[in-house]
Amino acid sequence: MRIIIPIKQVPETSNVKMDPETGTMVREGVESIINPLDLYSIETGIRLKEKYGGEIIVVSMGPQKAEEALKEAIAMGCDDAVLLTDKFFAGSDTFATSYTISKAIEKLKPFDLILCGERATDGDTAQVGPGIASLLGLPLATFTSKVEIEDGHIKATRLIEGGYEVLNLPMPALVTVVKEIADPRLPTLTGKLKAKKLEIKQWTAKEIEADPENLGLKGSPTRVVKTFSPKVAREGKVIEVKDEKSLNQAVDEIIELLKEKAII
Repeated sequence: MRIIIPIKQVPETSNVKMDPETGTMVREGVESIINPLDLYSIETGIRLKEKYGGEIIVVSMGPQKAEEALKEAIAMGCDDAVLLTDKFFAGSDTFATSYTISKAIEKLKPFDLILCGERATDGDTAQVGPGIASLLGLPLATFTSKVEIEDGHIKATRLIEGGYEVLNLPMPALVTVVKEIADPRLPTLTGKLKAKKLEIKQWTAKEIEADPENLGLKGSPTRVVKTFSPKVAREGKVIEVKDEKSLNQAVDEIIELLKEKAII
């Protein structure tokens, strides 16, 4: 079985910043990690490989720094990695990202299964996995909590409102997984040594034969027009409690306020 796992390097949640001029995320000088939800697709792929055999190739699009995420995936148990890096990829929205990754996957054929995390924590759209499936014309199962192989088909158990749905997909197929599917393992020492020695393949737009019209900002039909931080417009009152007297005063004032609002 040949499994391809697209992953993304994202800023740590507390470090997400937006450029107010361009409407794009600031990534330079910000500590980055593997998208936490991609760890579950990596773990799912490794478990399938352990059970059915085969190999796992991880793919990521980003700057040179994204190699760190790919090497971590290798250290966890993946076999090979490809970094898509080119100035033409900068500013990609979910469509341009899906297109770029799908072109790389076409170059990696043949494959049996593509595994994606449910979504990326920096964009929170859950669109790239389904976008890749659409561009490649693949059967798709999203929000999957269990993946099995039966009679040459993918048996995917999906989380839906009020229960579960089971789909049988012909291979090749694309599946996005939720965190309930498995607990991600930690990188091993053997894996870290393998990752250190592995030379990550780097592909540009030319090498994946991508149409420049569909790349980066130029190929992105969506734009962030404006970003801003919400401001609290309502006025408030601060009561500073220093002793028992001021504490009682604060309690009385809060009770009066609740009465005015007809809460009590």
